[in-house]
Amino acid sequence: MHVITRKRLNEFADRHPGTRSALAHWYRLMKRGMFQSFPHLRESFPGADLVGKLTVFNIGGNKVRLIAALHYNRQKVYIRAVLTHAEYDTGTWKQ
Repeated sequence: MHVITRKRLNEFADRHPGTRSALAHWYRLMKRGMFQSFPHLRESFPGADLVGKLTVFNIGGNKVRLIAALHYNRQKVYIRAVLTHAEYDTGTWKQ
């Protein structure tokens, strides 16, 4: 899948250096994947959840939440936000 944009991953990792390897691992798996549907995605990412039209990934032992819009038909992943668990819990990302 084509990940748009890796810049958000890098910016988050710069602010939270301990998450860099977990984010890089997610990126590699996503980039290599050819996911056709959410159930197919869950085979590689069992911690992923659907929240409305967005997919929320739990990364790094539940320390990071990555929110993305996935377009399976076009094989594109649009990263909407990368948040700490505490930032995610505030719910402001839903606005």
